[in-house]
Amino acid sequence: MNKKDTCLGLLTVVIWGLNFIAIHIGLNTVPPLLLGSLRFCAVTFPLIFIIPRPPIAWRWLIALGLTINTGQFAFLFMGMKLGMPSGLASLIIQAQVFFTLIFAAALLAEKWHINHILGLLTAACGMAVIGAQHGVNMTLLGFILTVGAAASWAMGNIITRKSSIGTPAYSALSLVVWSGAIAIIPLLILSYFIEGPAAWLNAWHLADITTISSLIYLAYIASLVGYVIWSKLLAKYPAGLVSPLALLVPVVGIASSAILFNEHLSVYQIIGVLLVMLGLLIHVFGQKYLENFSSILIKNFKPTHNKT
Repeated sequence: MNKKDTCLGLLTVVIWGLNFIAIHIGLNTVPPLLLGSLRFCAVTFPLIFIIPRPPIAWRWLIALGLTINTGQFAFLFMGMKLGMPSGLASLIIQAQVFFTLIFAAALLAEKWHINHILGLLTAACGMAVIGAQHGVNMTLLGFILTVGAAASWAMGNIITRKSSIGTPAYSALSLVVWSGAIAIIPLLILSYFIEGPAAWLNAWHLADITTISSLIYLAYIASLVGYVIWSKLLAKYPAGLVSPLALLVPVVGIASSAILFNEHLSVYQIIGVLLVMLGLLIHVFGQKYLENFSSILIKNFKPTHNKT
């Protein structure tokens, strides 16, 4: 990857890491479900009138909108509103990697490799350690909802994979815009019944420049700019070269939250964070190193036959 594209990849990582800062700011004045609906309104319009619908069946598009958009952001925004620190949220949401692995094995009959198992077990231990620390600087409900967001994201990944089978190539931006349109009404309905019209009116009165700025960031910078850059990098380079950069997103999220919101982790939470990060590293890079290790063993311990 050349220097320019490396910088673009790192820019995307920073954009997505700061996404959790924007969520935190937006939730100060707007209830979570309403914020989610407004986010997708901004993502969708007016681009939906310009960008053609991706060539996938409506059932897949609706399913994708209900999982990776409605489910993920309803759980994530509510989790952060109900006590999940933005820094830890940026890490726990990465559990989608392991939920995707589990769902793919169950629904697509995909096989696991030893690095997948080791990575999953390591990250699960880390998440258990973090979850056990509720009451320190986070709530158990906030943690559970954020895990639910990761599971929803993972199910969306499976739907994306299923829907792409036998489908012509299409722009990732079209999928972001059209699946985002699906999420607007469900999130608005949920907001009406859970948060109520009074919360909408209160948000209207409290909204200020920071509210608008956070919404612009969530919709246009994190969603549109971030995904456009990322999809172009994936189109240009192997996924194995680009995807590992995403491991830096929680690093940016945790660091920026500590600087801007004075969010500090307990010793046990730090241990949990390191275990989850280690699990992600094993998942991404483990197979390569295991193969190299196996080849070294085979080379060094290959039996020799002496002629007599």
